[in-house]
Amino acid sequence: MLSNPSRFQRLWVALGVLLILMLTHTASAQFTVTITVDENAHGTLDNSIGTHLTLPAAMLPDPGPGGLASALTYNLQQPPGLTAGDLILLEPGNFLVSDIIRFNPAQNGGSLVFYSDSTEIDALADVGFPQALYSNNFTVVEVGPEGNNGFTYTPTSGQPGFIAGAAGPATYIIKSDTPVPEPASLALLGIALPFFLPRSRSHRK
Repeated sequence: MLSNPSRFQRLWVALGVLLILMLTHTASAQFTVTITVDENAHGTLDNSIGTHLTLPAAMLPDPGPGGLASALTYNLQQPPGLTAGDLILLEPGNFLVSDIIRFNPAQNGGSLVFYSDSTEIDALADVGFPQALYSNNFTVVEVGPEGNNGFTYTPTSGQPGFIAGAAGPATYIIKSDTPVPEPASLALLGIALPFFLPRSRSHRK
């Protein structure tokens, strides 16, 4: 839990104010936010004025519809006006569900939950999928070859993950297939493994 729940929300607002000040000097400036996440708890937040943050991640209960008891959850640092919903990623070719990226506005002031197919358990996100979806969901097909694929997603108003109070667009870089976890991540995977095994699925990742 965050010790000061409003701290990061103030950061988002302050960044917006800073943007306005910068625009008085550079009329063509465009404020953007880029959030990068993968299946092994590596997440960052960067913006166009030079802010770089490492996003905290942990295996937590998902309070969303049909959420699992333990799922890889990124704290998005209190984004203002995060839109709830599920982004569904399909594999190219066979169009099976590969990943579900869930946005929970009420969890820690705004969280992203990374769900991935559990046919092959080699990443923290490989716990299978929630038992239900948000009514607000959006489906895309991953880009790239097997072993190095994912999707770059810039939601528009009303779509899952849109940040209504941000000073500019937010783009999510979702890395679906990632390298073998580092030792610290492997330890976390070992702790969480009992949650993974009962949920194995029959289709290929």
